[in-house]
Amino acid sequence: MNHSPKVAVIGGGSFGTALSSTIGQNNFPVYLWMRDTVRAREIQHSRENTRYLPDFTLNPLVYVVADLEQALAQCELVFISVPSSVFRDVVCQLKPYLAESAYVVSTTKGIDANGFRLMSQILEQELPNHPRGVLSGPNFAKEMIQQQLTGSVIASENTSLIERVQATLCSSTFRVYSNDDCYGVELAGALKNIYAIIVGMAEARHCGQNTLAMLMTRSLAEMGRFSHHMGANPMTLLGLAGVGDLILTCGSNLSRNYRLGYALGSGKSYTQAVDEIGQVVEGVNTLRLVKEKADEMEVYMPLASALYALMFDQQSVDSIIAQLMSSDHSDDVNFTGL
Repeated sequence: MNHSPKVAVIGGGSFGTALSSTIGQNNFPVYLWMRDTVRAREIQHSRENTRYLPDFTLNPLVYVVADLEQALAQCELVFISVPSSVFRDVVCQLKPYLAESAYVVSTTKGIDANGFRLMSQILEQELPNHPRGVLSGPNFAKEMIQQQLTGSVIASENTSLIERVQATLCSSTFRVYSNDDCYGVELAGALKNIYAIIVGMAEARHCGQNTLAMLMTRSLAEMGRFSHHMGANPMTLLGLAGVGDLILTCGSNLSRNYRLGYALGSGKSYTQAVDEIGQVVEGVNTLRLVKEKADEMEVYMPLASALYALMFDQQSVDSIIAQLMSSDHSDDVNFTGL
C-alpha cells in the first residue's frame, strides 16, 4: 500500500487534470474532484478526460471523484484549479471537509469581480487558518501531461508550504521555483491573458515580427506598472510567472486567450469566437476588471484600454492602431517611475 501523503486537486479542467497526473507520476496518491458525478465516474473508469485532454491516459494513482468529503479526507495538500468566477463558491463548499493542517494552493489565473479580489485574497478571507499559496507559470496542460520539460513558480509567505509543494511536484521533467510575492505572481498570471488576446489578433492580421516583439514588450511594461500600483514587486514580472508565461501564452494556439484574439482578428464576432473555443476564456473577465481598476488608479495602460475599446465599445482595429501609434511617447524601461 502507498503511504505517501494524500493530495487533492479540485477542478477537472485541463490544468487540474494535468496537475493531478503529474502528482501521480511522482508516486503520490491524488484525488481529482469534479462537480459532475457522471463525468467523474466515466473518467475514473476510462482513465481519460476526453473533453479537456483527449488521448492521454491518467496516472494509476489519480482517483477521480465527485464527492468533496472523499477527496479531502486526511488530505495534506490541496490545489484549487477552477475558473475565477466560481472560485469562492468552491472554496466555501470544501471548507467543512479540510483537515486542520492542510495547505491550500490556488492555480487559477483570474480575478474575482467582487471587489477586485485575487484568489489568494479569497483564500485569506474564507480559510484564514490555512497556509495558502499560488502556483503559476508557463505551464500548458497538454505539455505537462506529456512530461515535457516545464518550470513553474510557487509563491507563498509560508516556507513549509513551499517545501511541500516542491516535494510533491518536482521531478526530472517538472521544476518548481519559489517566490514570496503572491500578488506579483498571481497578477502576472491573470494579466498576461489580456495581452495574449492582443497578440493573437495581431497574428491574424499578419503583422510582422517587429510588431509582435513591440506588443509583447510593451505588454510586459503595462503588467509591471499595474502590478506595482497594486502593491506587487515589479521584478516578479521578469521571472517565469511574468515574462515566461507571457511569452508562452502569446506564442501558441494552445492558449485559449490567443485563440480568441486570433478569431477576432480574423473577423469573427466575440460570440462566434467564444463558441468556437468552447471553454472559459479568463482574459475577457480580467480585461473588464483591469480596465476599471486602472482607470480608478489612473494607471497608464494603452494596450489594455485599446483592446477594451475594440471588444466592448465597437471601435475599429484601424482607428485603435492609429491612436496607439500617435499617443504621447513614454519611457522604455523605468522601474523607479512606475
